[in-house]
Amino acid sequence: MTAPVSSAPRPTNANATPTAGPFGALREQLTAAAGAFAGSSGAVAEILAGIVDDVDRALGEELEIFPVCHHSPASALAMVRRLRAKQPKVIYLELCEDLQPLLGELRNCRLPVAVQAFASQLDGFPADWGPLSVVAPITEASAEYQAIAYALETPGVELVLVDRSTDHVFQWSPRRPDDDAEAPAGEDVEAAATAGEEAALHGDAVGVEIGDLRPRFAELEAYLLHHGKVRHWSEWWDQYVEQPLADADHDTYRQVMVLIGSLFRRLRPAGSDRQDRDEDRERYMWTRIREHLASSGADPSECLHVCGAFHAASRVEQFGLAADAPFEISPRTGTRWHYGLIPSSHSAIEAQFGLAAGSVSIAAATWTKAVARTGLTPFRLEGQRGGRTRTGGRRRAAPASAPAAPVADRLSGYLAQPPATQGLDEAELRGWCVDIVRLARRNGYLASTADAIAVFETAILLASLRNRARPTPYDFADAAVTCIEKDVVPGRRDVRRLCEILFGGDRVGQVGYEALPPLARDVHDRLGPLGLDLEKRTIQRALVDLHANPELVPCSDLLWRLRHLLPRDAVRPIMGERRLGHRSIQESWDLALGRNQRALIELGYEGVTVEQVLEQRLRRAVRGPDATASVALQAVEDAIRLLDSPRLVDELGTRAVELLAAERTVDDAPEVLRRIRRLLAHHRATGPLPAWCEAFVTTGYAHYCTLLPTAFLDEDSGVRQVGAMLGFLFSMESLALSLGCDRSQLELAVAQSHPETPAKMALLWAARHQLGLLPLAELRERCATLLANPLVVPAFPQYLSGFVQALEPVPGLAPFVVEVMSSAFARLPDPILLPWLPTLITTLRAHGPELVPLLVREAGRTFPGSLPALDAWVPPWSASPPSSPAVPVVASGPVTTLLAAHPESVDAVAALLGCDGGWRREDAPADPVPAGLAALLAAHPQTVDAVADLLAATPR
Repeated sequence: MTAPVSSAPRPTNANATPTAGPFGALREQLTAAAGAFAGSSGAVAEILAGIVDDVDRALGEELEIFPVCHHSPASALAMVRRLRAKQPKVIYLELCEDLQPLLGELRNCRLPVAVQAFASQLDGFPADWGPLSVVAPITEASAEYQAIAYALETPGVELVLVDRSTDHVFQWSPRRPDDDAEAPAGEDVEAAATAGEEAALHGDAVGVEIGDLRPRFAELEAYLLHHGKVRHWSEWWDQYVEQPLADADHDTYRQVMVLIGSLFRRLRPAGSDRQDRDEDRERYMWTRIREHLASSGADPSECLHVCGAFHAASRVEQFGLAADAPFEISPRTGTRWHYGLIPSSHSAIEAQFGLAAGSVSIAAATWTKAVARTGLTPFRLEGQRGGRTRTGGRRRAAPASAPAAPVADRLSGYLAQPPATQGLDEAELRGWCVDIVRLARRNGYLASTADAIAVFETAILLASLRNRARPTPYDFADAAVTCIEKDVVPGRRDVRRLCEILFGGDRVGQVGYEALPPLARDVHDRLGPLGLDLEKRTIQRALVDLHANPELVPCSDLLWRLRHLLPRDAVRPIMGERRLGHRSIQESWDLALGRNQRALIELGYEGVTVEQVLEQRLRRAVRGPDATASVALQAVEDAIRLLDSPRLVDELGTRAVELLAAERTVDDAPEVLRRIRRLLAHHRATGPLPAWCEAFVTTGYAHYCTLLPTAFLDEDSGVRQVGAMLGFLFSMESLALSLGCDRSQLELAVAQSHPETPAKMALLWAARHQLGLLPLAELRERCATLLANPLVVPAFPQYLSGFVQALEPVPGLAPFVVEVMSSAFARLPDPILLPWLPTLITTLRAHGPELVPLLVREAGRTFPGSLPALDAWVPPWSASPPSSPAVPVVASGPVTTLLAAHPESVDAVAALLGCDGGWRREDAPADPVPAGLAALLAAHPQTVDAVADLLAATPR
């Protein structure tokens, strides 16, 4: 795209002679008023005269421009009147041009819904922007829907979307993360609100609508709200624009809307990025309009351009059919966009576009009342679900299209006279009061007829204080809150929420089955045997007995896959589980697919079936920039649980081996150890180990042996990670050695490790003990030395933390750890013990919560189970071994004589066993036989008898 062409508004000289035309008198009058008000004809006069020039320019354009405001009942009513009067053949609509193929699917939906463009794989945009999503909400009480319904239901009418594509929405957005501009969009694009349930239907999508009329000058909006005695812009717009224009004629409506758009356009900060994007959008639209007219040969007098009032007052060089200023439209990026419809709601629209809560519901109620009052027949798509469709009855004949009349000044009379006010409708207000009291009582409020009367009088009083002839829905809501709610909200809904329900509630749309993507339709079809209406927004319970109804097994498999892909509240298991090697025979599910229709639809943008999407996501997870060995092992586990595809499991496992070999940190060592143990146990129980498992063990053994010395010394590597590394090395040692690994790698790694922190030092001692390099007696002596050193005692909890972590690689140390902790509690005095006791508790909780139960079980086996036994209990590690009583030596027999006569064999066995002792002389005193050996031989004489029989039968 070329650089934006700067807009050059026509200069207005306040002192010059007023330009001839229908608005010359108004321009002169406003210039004089500005001079009298400001004391000089300067900026104020230029602004007022420029506003009139913008109106003159827009209304004098050959192509009729119809300015609108989004979700405005007045704009929708004016649109219905104009379409029936003009009956245009071509409608140019300000909406993203690539969304046009979806508009026909609105017949299969219940409004409000949103047209969506979604992209998960980006090409040409920053990677951290993804996924990209653009939504355009559509309600029945909107001018754009009336134009769409007219164009699609009237033969011979062409609808052309002329706004920039969704790809250009993000092309034209600022790319600096610290940019102070708004979210990627133009005038009608704002960032979606991410907090609150009401924004969940749109998620984090960028919202697109036509006709967002709101001051971009904060002081101006604050001034209007203050003097209009309202709290929010939606209320000001309803009071001062919607109600006066509801019954206005076409010319008055057009001139007033362009006037407001021009005013807000001129009173906005200059030089902003948003202004450049707005002007680029206007150049884009007029370029597309001229291209279509040139290619189709349509008569401009039979065309209608529907756009926001803000853009109707455009001053770019490309404005109008007579303009010849060039504008180059940049090509789209390589990003692949997916299109569909998602459900929307009034509250989602309010949250996304910064409207007051309940304003869209009030607009819908105002639209319904105005249609009934005026007798207009709004346009509606054939087969549209929801709402009321008029069939039969009287239908006004469309008047013949009259030739375009010259533009006449309607602004002077409109601005000079106050709008015609409607009197108080007591019946309507009384009905509101009765209904709100009824709703309040249903929701726990102690409301009565007296409260209804109080609301009635208070609403009239508030309207009078705000200079209103009749109470508006906003006045009524304030009065209801004041008279009914008081200080207590007994239930989930406050009175203001009840007022929104009274005026139509938060209407939630729904996408019909025919308009769903293939994946969503496939999900509905495959879950059909459950007998549930999945389109309902309520939570439905599904009971699945796989033993009695084996035909429901495919439904169960699909539900577990959806559980993995959709939000947690969409598919929630109540009973049953799916883990490696285990499948429940009975399951119970809570299904809320109707509430999560948006997530299911966006899932359809990624593939045709759930299995395809799941496989793609697993592959994407292990190939992403943040992929680690633990992530790959999780993907392997998910593939085994959810997909019956050994090929995919082998592919993901091979990728896990590659990721493990490429890792340079040990942060994920605990997770890797936990997952590979579970996968090895599963494969051993189901068959031979696959090749990737063997490769993972051998690679991990060599990898962790290499990183072990560095991890012991590195401050960033915690004791938990080092313990997990040792756990992998020791628990997988036998398998690794059988697969060709060398144990000397581990011995060298332990010998090269020189930790400095107490916890890692204790881990190293445990590792050396496991390798046989540090006897238990020496380890016990080292711990006793630590406890005897007063300088080391404050850090002793850190040593205990290391010993606790050592239970992962060396579980046989559990009795020793219990011994060390018991010795510490027994030997240390209270002034020393009590200060580091909280440190010990917090250290164990932070570093070894899953290993503490092992210590508790070991302590339960060590300590006595009753209090009396505790008094006489002696710790096994402190009791002295009992002395063995001397046993008389049995007289020598033939065996002794035989061995003494032939000592060569005995000497050879002694040399093999490493015994250095010599033969005892016959006259030397005999060594006493140990009592334990004598007792063993006495208890089991069969072995001795057998040996004696064998020796007796042996020939000498």
